[in-house]
Amino acid sequence: MFSYYLWLGFRSLRRHPWLTGLMILILSVGVAASMSTLTILHVMSADPIPSKSQRLFIPVLDNGPAEDYTPGDKPREKQMSYQDVNNLLHSPIGLRRVGLYGIDAVIEMPRRDLGVLEINGMAASRDFFGMLDVPFLFGSSWSEQDDKEGRDVVVLSRTIAEKMFGKVNPVGSQVTMWGRSYQVSGVMDSWRSEPKFYRYNGRGSAFNAEEQFIVPFYSAMRNETPHAGNMSCTGKRDPGWQALLRSECLWLTFWFEVSDAAERKQVQAYLDGYVSEQQKIGRFPRHAANSLFNVPEWLVEVKLVGDDDKLSAWLAAGFLLLCLVNTIGLLLAKFSSRAAEIGVRRALGASRRDIFFQVLIESGVIGLVGALSGMLLSLLFLKLIALQAGYLRAVAHMDWRMLLLTLLMSIAAALLAGLLPTWRACQISPALQLKSQ
Repeated sequence: MFSYYLWLGFRSLRRHPWLTGLMILILSVGVAASMSTLTILHVMSADPIPSKSQRLFIPVLDNGPAEDYTPGDKPREKQMSYQDVNNLLHSPIGLRRVGLYGIDAVIEMPRRDLGVLEINGMAASRDFFGMLDVPFLFGSSWSEQDDKEGRDVVVLSRTIAEKMFGKVNPVGSQVTMWGRSYQVSGVMDSWRSEPKFYRYNGRGSAFNAEEQFIVPFYSAMRNETPHAGNMSCTGKRDPGWQALLRSECLWLTFWFEVSDAAERKQVQAYLDGYVSEQQKIGRFPRHAANSLFNVPEWLVEVKLVGDDDKLSAWLAAGFLLLCLVNTIGLLLAKFSSRAAEIGVRRALGASRRDIFFQVLIESGVIGLVGALSGMLLSLLFLKLIALQAGYLRAVAHMDWRMLLLTLLMSIAAALLAGLLPTWRACQISPALQLKSQ
């Protein structure tokens, strides 16, 4: 009987077309509003590197002054000083170790008439490419020797490489940045981490454009390449680059990769031992606990998904509930007008169970049509959100899982809204209805 009831459900759409259309519209708007909000929340809170997220760790060491410190206070900043990054890069712990920071550059085009490009990228140690499984279109990362000696080499993004050289292999070519010549060692294929957890610098930066170039960490240090991002310093420091490197200013990021998540205790023990050794020479006067976060913990720590995002999701869910209440009222009106028809069916031998399933399937058909229109409205809402400036451009897109969830949510919402009208329809007395005709 399911196919028969389904056929009746589609036929019923033509009855009271204005009432049916209003129900579908209300359901569609409710589903679209809630799903567009949930989609953004889903993209923002997604695991950016599920294959390794439990094996990548970022340490947070509190090197602040002892003044105005209360034991148990959280560190003032989550970045690291050059002293600590340099020391940890030379440590024996971990499968890979990466120090990095964001930088901007002006790169000269091969043809002078094309002018220059303003690009953004970062300086990172060689292990970055293996740690994040960065794909290469041409070439590869620079060598270990290049990494140690800080030679002037560069890895370009596919977009920048094609703007400069076309679709040919540019490996071995020279490019000019900051007035210096860099040799291209590789070209990254289309790649972007969402969110950009490895150098988080606020919610907007977590979803901005891909890394357009990457140069060796020690090359940037040797060339005194200024950073693009936040820097936190307590107290005064001497001017100059070398003074910055000797200071306790926090402006760099460091990551460990281990072969197994169980090695976390070893990394933690090494950090504690390292800080104890540094305290002997007068550093880390606060004697604060040293923290270690894997990727999911780090995203929670930096509050990538803020309270305002969660509140928006709850408000969208409340709006959907309001739409369901209105849909229930319209369904009651729709099925009440068919009381005589249902009474005749009951008199001809249809059981309450038959009536229940027939009316519930009709509600499901309305949910199905509402789901299809709700998906279209969701895509439209996300398109409008993406037109706004800022990080919303990167997160306002729907994948197949969210499309499927939209379909299921709309049908489930219609079935839930149809439970009360369905129950009321089952209570119709055939004798009273026939008597009234």
